[in-house]
Amino acid sequence: MKPRHQSEHGPSVAEQRNLETQRAGDTTASVVTTKDGTQIYYKDWGKGPVVMFSHGWPLNADAWDGQMLFLAQNGFRVVAHDRRGHGRSSQASSGNDMDSYADDLAAVIEALDLKDITAVGHSTGGGEVVRYIGRHGTKRVAKIVLISAVPPILLKSAGNPEGLPIEVFDSLRSALAKDRSQFYKDFALMFYGANRPGAKVSEATLEQFWLWSMQAGLKNAYECIKAFSETDFTEDLRKIDVPALVLHGEDDQIVPVKDSARKSAKLIRGAKEIYYPGAPHGITSTHQDQVNAELLKFLRS
Repeated sequence: MKPRHQSEHGPSVAEQRNLETQRAGDTTASVVTTKDGTQIYYKDWGKGPVVMFSHGWPLNADAWDGQMLFLAQNGFRVVAHDRRGHGRSSQASSGNDMDSYADDLAAVIEALDLKDITAVGHSTGGGEVVRYIGRHGTKRVAKIVLISAVPPILLKSAGNPEGLPIEVFDSLRSALAKDRSQFYKDFALMFYGANRPGAKVSEATLEQFWLWSMQAGLKNAYECIKAFSETDFTEDLRKIDVPALVLHGEDDQIVPVKDSARKSAKLIRGAKEIYYPGAPHGITSTHQDQVNAELLKFLRS
C-alpha cells in the first residue's frame, strides 16, 4: 500500500520539496522543484489568509520584505518566491519567459496547496501574476494587486503606438551585457526616482538594489528583458474575474503609467485604481507605508 498523497509515479511535488529541503541540510532552505528540474526558492511567514508576492526585475523575494513583515504582523500568511534565475532559485538556462514564470508560480502555489490567495505582483511580477491567471485561472485566487506592473504590453508597435521603442530595450540588453554591475547602479537611480530634484532615497536603498540584482544570472536577467517588454497580456487581463487593485506612481520612469496601469485598469472589470503623484517605479520602498496601508485595506475589504 503506497503512502497517502504519493502518486503512482513517485513523490508528490510537496514531498519532493521536503526532500530537497532535507538534502540542503537547512530547514530554512525552502524550495520547490519544477517539472524541468529548476529549483524555486520561497519564503513563507505568518498565519492567516494568504498573500502571494511576485517581485520585479532583476530582484528577488527580499524586495517584498517591507510588505511581508507588515502583513505577517497583521494576521496574514505571506509567501514570496525568487523567480527562476534570480536570487536563491537555480539559474536555469531555459524557460526565461513569461509562460514559464507563471508555471513556476503555479508550482509553488500548488506545492504549498495555497487557496483563496491575494496575488500581488510588482513590475515584471505583475505580468507574471496576470499570465498565471491567463494560464491557470482564478480557482486558487481571491484577489489580485498590480503594483507598477508591466501589462498590457510595454513595446511600441503599430497596435501600441504609445509604447516604448525596441531601441530602449536593446540599450538595456547592451548595457547589461557590457557591465551589469555599473548598469544596476545606474538603473537603481531611475527605479527609485533618485535622479529627480529633491528625491529622498538613501544610499543604502540603492546599494540594496544592486546587491539583489547581482544575484540574478546574467543570461536570466538578459532574457527576462524580452519577457517583460514584449509579452502581450491583453487577453490575460480580460480573464481576471476577481477583485483587482491597481497601484502606480505617476512619475514611473521604468514602466510609464499611461502605457501600463491606466490601460490595464480598463481591461479588468471593476478594477480599483490608485495613482501616486510624482512617485517612481519602486513605490513599495519609497512609499512603503502608503502601499502597506492600501494593501491592508484592500485585503480586509
